[in-house]
Amino acid sequence: MAGASTSRSTPIRRGPATARTARRTNARLTLPLLTAAVLAVSACTPQQPTPAAPPTATVPGPVTIEVNQSRDQYGKNNILLQFTNTTDGLLRVDLASVSSPLFDGDIEWTPQAGSLELPPHQPKSVPTRLPPPACAGPATASSQASATVSFTAAGQQPAELTLPAPDPFGVLPRNNSELCLAADAAKVAGLALDPYLEVAADGRTAVVRLRISPQPTGTGGAPSLTLHSVGGTPLLAEAEPGFEVGAWPRNLTVRPGEPDTALPLRVRPARCDPHAVAEDKVGTLLPLSVTVGAREGVLKVAAGGPLRAQLYDFVTSACQKD
Repeated sequence: MAGASTSRSTPIRRGPATARTARRTNARLTLPLLTAAVLAVSACTPQQPTPAAPPTATVPGPVTIEVNQSRDQYGKNNILLQFTNTTDGLLRVDLASVSSPLFDGDIEWTPQAGSLELPPHQPKSVPTRLPPPACAGPATASSQASATVSFTAAGQQPAELTLPAPDPFGVLPRNNSELCLAADAAKVAGLALDPYLEVAADGRTAVVRLRISPQPTGTGGAPSLTLHSVGGTPLLAEAEPGFEVGAWPRNLTVRPGEPDTALPLRVRPARCDPHAVAEDKVGTLLPLSVTVGAREGVLKVAAGGPLRAQLYDFVTSACQKD
């Protein structure tokens, strides 16, 4: 009798080639799933905006204008307008005006000779007078100033250009502040320097008199003016202590309706180098630190022609005694 046979299952063994095939098959199945997941996330992520192109630089016109001021204009309510020809040909400027909210009316300039000749790529500065300041509100940035310039290029018809009027040194705000302070001070009292200089016997010091003339009461001006101090100049300084007459005042209050007064200010030369008088520009503008109502600043009182000449003579003579 034949014996019964027993069946055994033999496990399937994959060789190296079969394992690699399986891995490739899994990778092919997994890659589409990952790709779909990445696309789904990307669809939910907002796209970053494309950076905007930088603005194109503004090309200057045939002529530019800039506001400036030299020491010669201090105390005269004058400033400088600097024109620059940006072309390769000759230009003639016929007139110009600058508009600023800091002043009531335009700052106007008209050439005395009919036109101002501007060579190619060269600047020229011309003086012009400031109109009355606008003092109703605080001084605003001078960048708001704009200009209108009428000019003629060689072989062309006259043209007019409206352009910005840069003020890199803050000339317009500074002048507005000083002029408004002076206007408020004038509502309280007139301030002036006496035209006569009193030179001491030894010739080393002199007395300048600051005349204060208060306004009548009820004129509608500021209630009072406080003179905090008097400052020196490149030409004049306070005399050495020890004099009974001529000490410079401190914290003096002036009100409308008070009597006129003259304050003696004893001075000495501030410098004795050979160029002190020859190169002086602001040495005879006496700076007063004052407060008037809500305004505070430096008020410069100019010496008139006769006093200015006497001060120059005094400084020259006093310096020769040292």
